[in-house]
Amino acid sequence: MAALRHAGVGLRHAHHGQALQPPGDGPAPAFVEVHAENFFADGGAALQDLDAARAAWPLSLHGVGLGLGSAAGIDAWHLDRLARLVERCDPVLVSDHACFGRVALHPGGPVLHGADLLPIAFTPASLDILAGNVARVQDRLHRPILVENLAACLRWADDSLDEPVFLNTLARRSGCGLLLDVNNLVVNAHNDHPGDLAQAEAAACAWIDRIDAAVVGELHLAGHDAGGDLVIDDHGSAVPAVVWRVFAHALRRLGPRPTLIEWDLHLPPWPVLLAEAVQAQALIDACTAGAAETAR
Repeated sequence: MAALRHAGVGLRHAHHGQALQPPGDGPAPAFVEVHAENFFADGGAALQDLDAARAAWPLSLHGVGLGLGSAAGIDAWHLDRLARLVERCDPVLVSDHACFGRVALHPGGPVLHGADLLPIAFTPASLDILAGNVARVQDRLHRPILVENLAACLRWADDSLDEPVFLNTLARRSGCGLLLDVNNLVVNAHNDHPGDLAQAEAAACAWIDRIDAAVVGELHLAGHDAGGDLVIDDHGSAVPAVVWRVFAHALRRLGPRPTLIEWDLHLPPWPVLLAEAVQAQALIDACTAGAAETAR
């Protein structure tokens, strides 16, 4: 896996015009990440923009549709399209989620896609399914991928494995890496400890302490909606203070990692998004400087 020890941003269609202009004197992302499925079509302006982005920055492909934890397996058409896209743009990172999305409503019936990132159970059987599907994807792409921890609105009654143990085992068995979404950790911790921000923050940090640092290949940061009874991972606002604090803990525990600012709803102006990446880079630089000072 490529070592991108810098902060990047998610590049969404609304920002293509401004982002792909010749660079000025302001800050620029170290890399950009796009949702792979937005570029599965044959030809068109979207692929031209993708080629321009790939020429300007290192590119990460982040998938939202493989359904890696689906007992129904991986859709062959989807995987073929992804493989073709990977071959076209040679991304530095490829990732998707530890979730399921494909299921047959009736035994032997057609397999449908739920069009969502649905939570998997943390059980040995679920781990077998996820590891097998990840192996198939990596064999087809001829490269390891990163698998992201999910923001889940529920837990399964038969969960028997701690999530960090589950993901550590997945990485060891399949050879994949992990995409550690810090915001997802905070969202889940909020929902596990409603009304107690300090306890939620401590729980998210404790989760990080149990993950194998060697397999974490990227970090994600985003905003969430905490205005209701359930905290929602909506990527619709700036990174909140609690996520920045847990990110700082992750850097101290894991060391610098490629770090992405995700912002998908209520998109801000391009300079505002870049300012979030500048803040992430400042924390990465401080972590690097602190580690160097300690090593002296």
